[in-house]
Amino acid sequence: MADFRDPGSFQAVDLSSIARNEGGNAGGTGLAEEGKAARGSQTFSEKDVQSPAPSSNSLMDYKLRKFFVLRPGTFDQALADIKAHIKQQDDGALHSTWLLTEVDHWNNEKERIVLICEKTLLICKYDFMVLSYQHCRRIPLNYIDRIYYGEFTFPQHSMSRRDGKGVRLHWDKLREASFIARWNPWSEEIPYTTFVEHPALNATERFTNLCKLENFKAELALAVQRAYQMDPVPGRANGALVLDHPIAIDTYIGVLSLVGNENRLGYSLARGSVGF
Repeated sequence: MADFRDPGSFQAVDLSSIARNEGGNAGGTGLAEEGKAARGSQTFSEKDVQSPAPSSNSLMDYKLRKFFVLRPGTFDQALADIKAHIKQQDDGALHSTWLLTEVDHWNNEKERIVLICEKTLLICKYDFMVLSYQHCRRIPLNYIDRIYYGEFTFPQHSMSRRDGKGVRLHWDKLREASFIARWNPWSEEIPYTTFVEHPALNATERFTNLCKLENFKAELALAVQRAYQMDPVPGRANGALVLDHPIAIDTYIGVLSLVGNENRLGYSLARGSVGF
């Protein structure tokens, strides 16, 4: 129904003033929009000029994400699989767990989970890509007689080089490695091994604690001392000799380790569409 109102209630309106106001508002609105556009353009250009450069850590983060051990839950699964192979009678209780890189006598890097138990040191190989336990090497703690911590040294003309420090364990001072064992890159008859920090050291706080080499050295020295007290070996000193000492690696050419370490062949690593 139409809305009928009393004609007397209507008021006279100056249409010319409305037209002027509308024109002014239109002009003001136009100026305001132009001002906003100008400010927006200026802000955009300033943002482009002042935008920060990519973080220097972005490349490192990208490289770290390639390590399968850093995938969520992977290390925990690996640890659970390895714990199933601990022999309570032979190894004793588990004291601490570490993620380190083992360096063999030919300077080849190998990713390892290391467990310090009450009686033994377990050096475990685990395939983080397919979550598969491979094997563990058992070293009785009361047989470890020397623990060296120091910089690496190489023959003068060796192509192989390594920066930083390492920890070397000797566990049979009565037996020296044979000539054949020293020249065999796959020999397991070498009575010592060497560890360095894993590349995942700075990934997270948890992995920093798992990979810190100085902490591993201190924990190992303490465990060895306890093992000697609990089960002394006849004819051996009561404890290991812990020294700051250079670590010598006698690789005279080093092509194999140079290529392998440069390409991280000793790690479970994503390599494009192929993983090793």
